[in-house]
Amino acid sequence: MEQHKVIRSAFTVGAFTTLSRFLGLARDMLTAAAFGTSGAMSAFVVAFRIPNMFRALFGEGALSAAFVPVYTATRRQEGDAAAWQFTRKVGTLLSTALLAIVLAGIGLTYLLQLLPGRLSHDTLVLPLMRIMLPYMLFICLAALSQGVLNSHLRFALPAFTPCLLNLTWIAFILFVCPLLGETNDQRIFGVALGILVAGVVQLGAQVPAQLRLGWRPGFTWDLRDARVLRFLKLMAPVALGQSVSQLNMAINSFMALFATPWAASTMYFAERLLFVPQGILATAMSTVLLPVLSRHVAEGQHDRVRETINHSLRILLFIMVPAAVGLFVLARPITAALLGWKAFDATSVDHATQVLQVYAPGLFFFGLAKVFVPAFYALQDTRTPFRNGLFAVGINFSLNLVCTFTLVPEWKAASLAAAMVLAEAFNGLTLGWQLRRRLGSFGGRAVWQSALRSLAAAGSMGLAIWVGHAALTDALAKAGLHGKWLQFGALIPSLALGIALYLLLAWLLRCPELGQVRDALAARRAAKQKPAAGR
Repeated sequence: MEQHKVIRSAFTVGAFTTLSRFLGLARDMLTAAAFGTSGAMSAFVVAFRIPNMFRALFGEGALSAAFVPVYTATRRQEGDAAAWQFTRKVGTLLSTALLAIVLAGIGLTYLLQLLPGRLSHDTLVLPLMRIMLPYMLFICLAALSQGVLNSHLRFALPAFTPCLLNLTWIAFILFVCPLLGETNDQRIFGVALGILVAGVVQLGAQVPAQLRLGWRPGFTWDLRDARVLRFLKLMAPVALGQSVSQLNMAINSFMALFATPWAASTMYFAERLLFVPQGILATAMSTVLLPVLSRHVAEGQHDRVRETINHSLRILLFIMVPAAVGLFVLARPITAALLGWKAFDATSVDHATQVLQVYAPGLFFFGLAKVFVPAFYALQDTRTPFRNGLFAVGINFSLNLVCTFTLVPEWKAASLAAAMVLAEAFNGLTLGWQLRRRLGSFGGRAVWQSALRSLAAAGSMGLAIWVGHAALTDALAKAGLHGKWLQFGALIPSLALGIALYLLLAWLLRCPELGQVRDALAARRAAKQKPAAGR
């Protein structure tokens, strides 16, 4: 029953996260059409990395991981009133600290603009950054709201709020950017304004749900509260341990400024395509696992922790392995169909395809930390992910230096992506090894068996869609289709073929994960029908 609840909750979050990913895909298609891989787009990507990195460091990642265990324990031991008081104290501290960081950051951009160098004079990075820095204040407060709602096992609304960013971004691309001028350098400021507005919208959307749970707004400054001190103690190392991917991406984007003008924007668009399958389960799994594992640890049920980790790893493998294979095989058709129009020309498609094929095999490694890090935080061990994060960032940065200053320009973006994949693999695998030493075996043999079955089915699927897509493209071209009709006409049936074939092979190979996902979804439907029958 616990496994079914985890899967059902993960799929609820995954459904909204997937909706957000597809809305994000729509926004990226529009952004690619408007700006391509131009210097203005690369400047925007680098400028956006800073508030987005702080969102990951002090918002969704660190804040939830530090806040949820303390909030859950406070609510269980002292009641709701004490939990809400703790929330107000954290909100006051967070608002004050973030406002100071935003103001200091804006001031720093003006100082940097006085200095010589490429960052200050040859790009739009600093002016764009000034507009978007306040976004991190609103989005981090929205992340606090997410932590509160997740602690009450309310996952749907927090998972939906990223959709509001994408919807706002799309609206500004369509209706605001054209009003700002004729050049990319002028219109890109409309996207930055859209992100600032989206932060306000995402925060405001979650306030009514908190009010219904019993939260009341207010400011309470108290750094002597033991719960606040515990939160801060957890928060500091969590900031890096939970957000290694975002920090590595920020480093890669800055290094890309010194590679080629198109490198930063090319890596951004490849990452966006990668995040569509990653959002289906990995991000959702991380969101659901933290409160579930925190409850098991609070009740002293370490055997349940091991079972949950084993189950989560096998489900992650079952979905991410075929996604990685499919993304690698169909990297060019996917990139050309989704992004290849208007300003995103054939050269941009070639560059993005190259980077996406490097990222694709790392899809599973990106997901490993989403399972292991919440387990450490549930155990209130933040040092281990912190140390691992430092090593992973160090590996990525060292490899970035080698790639940026030694390789030819055509390979620099792909090499930066490869450095990140290697760093993420190190982080995920070492976290798993260390967690096994801490908790004991969480069924490694079953995980390896699941991996082999998934690889066998995914490998056969990959060969079939590679051959099938080529044959279908030739047949449709002979039938007279061309352009986007030809690209989507060959891509969509190939994706459908891949999904159907993988599920068939999983059934023939008797993959237990297939039945577990089916049973969990059936149990979810039954749970919805039961209240309706009672009425």
